[in-house]
Amino acid sequence: MQDVVGELGELGEIDYVPLDVTDDASCQEAVAATVARFGSLDVLVNNAGVVGSGPVEDFEEMEWDRIFDVNVKGIFLMTRAALPELRKSRNAAIVNTASVAGKRGSARMGAYCGSKFAVIGMTQSFAQEFASDGIRVNALCPGIVGTAMWLDHLMRGQGETAFEERMATMIPLGRPQTVEDMGEAAVYLATARNVTGVSHTVAGGMEMH
Repeated sequence: MQDVVGELGELGEIDYVPLDVTDDASCQEAVAATVARFGSLDVLVNNAGVVGSGPVEDFEEMEWDRIFDVNVKGIFLMTRAALPELRKSRNAAIVNTASVAGKRGSARMGAYCGSKFAVIGMTQSFAQEFASDGIRVNALCPGIVGTAMWLDHLMRGQGETAFEERMATMIPLGRPQTVEDMGEAAVYLATARNVTGVSHTVAGGMEMH
């Protein structure tokens, strides 16, 4: 992890803390360490996520719980831990990573889609609840990014060339989304002062509303 911090150092002050978003104490410790290191907390990005797929009749209860623990409970615990510090900020924002899978269900993806639909619902609820504190809450809905979630799970063993070819036919703009695309969208949602309760899709036209 120190290697990553070193590589990103040119972007500004960067640090890291160990974190398990499914554990309340770990979330509290991460917030405390952040404030101790940087003096305040203005933006919380809830970006931890896991995926699992398969037919309902074969889906393991333990796997279902793992997906909801990370994707849904993790946002609840981190948001609750961060709230006291975010309320002190004059420009506070929360960005929750949802997915296009939180706007349209897919076969064999019941747990993952269900968890991401939940993220969008929580985002809207939190946006209403925290508006009086001046805290904006929005969701980022990625389309298809070439991360391990796709390359190692959903298209396991098919390789990056097959991935690129499939994306060229699935996505109107003809390319998968990138981590840079997601970063730009997250920065926008974190800094747009009059935007809250939005589920912002970055999917190259694959999902339109």
